Amino acid sequence: MNNKVLLFFKGMAMGAADVVPGVSGGTVAFITGIYDELLAALSRIPEAALLLLRGQIKAAWQLANANFLLILFSGILLSILSLARLITWLLETQPIALWSFFFGLILVSCYLVGRDIQRWQLSRWLAFALGAGFAWWITVAAPVAWGHDPISLFFAGSIAICAMILPGISGSFILVLMGLYPTVILAVKQLDLSILVVFAAGCLFGLLAFARLLAAALQRFRDLTLALLTGIMFGSLNKVWPWKNTLTWRMDRHGVEVPLIQENILPWQFTELFHIDAQLIPALLLAVLGILLVLGLERYASK
Repeated sequence: MNNKVLLFFKGMAMGAADVVPGVSGGTVAFITGIYDELLAALSRIPEAALLLLRGQIKAAWQLANANFLLILFSGILLSILSLARLITWLLETQPIALWSFFFGLILVSCYLVGRDIQRWQLSRWLAFALGAGFAWWITVAAPVAWGHDPISLFFAGSIAICAMILPGISGSFILVLMGLYPTVILAVKQLDLSILVVFAAGCLFGLLAFARLLAAALQRFRDLTLALLTGIMFGSLNKVWPWKNTLTWRMDRHGVEVPLIQENILPWQFTELFHIDAQLIPALLLAVLGILLVLGLERYASK
């Protein structure tokens, strides 16, 4: 029962991270030690579906580790529904504090994941550099005009859901880069099934296919894959840097301007530019709190 309750809270932590633009629930899954089990369960869903069609319900349930997925996704859903308003309020009123906390969380996660790599050879460093460069490029890329036809929506869903299970990359941010975020949000608001069904089908396809690929990569080329994922998390730190200057804006679903492209600046530059306190000391304390929280979770998991 204690393990189930703990798993539920891990799901809530993943859901809270997914609400924050630029922060991935996959990062939290990595931190809390359930990433491998999550990928393995998702990758076995197609086989479990075949067993289910043959009437082997118990075997299908066990193969897909359905108890694990049900508890975890219940926590994710509850967190998104209950904490979305709080996280949104913090992003609007205390952005430096919130980003500082996640910066410390992701920074120490890079160390913990990289520590699991047995040998840091040249190939591992190249994989790390590739992941870091890819994540950094994602965070600074300009939006593109992605099509709104069914095929484009299907592949957009596939790509966005893949980003959600990769540590360090936010699926919602990928939709913003594709120029499809307002379209998908409006479809959800208006329950436009012609868009939602195609997009959801793409999400399902991408989730099952990519989870299977990533699980196989971790099993066969674990060090290389971990080095790549560590690089992705390290590169994503560019997105969660607390002090930013907004260069361009976009309109959200409520018609309110929100940041689209931003550049990182130093705390004293932030104070000089906006004439407000950079909150350097609270930011450092919250970053340290994020580091200590992750180290505490890692120590608990090791026990």
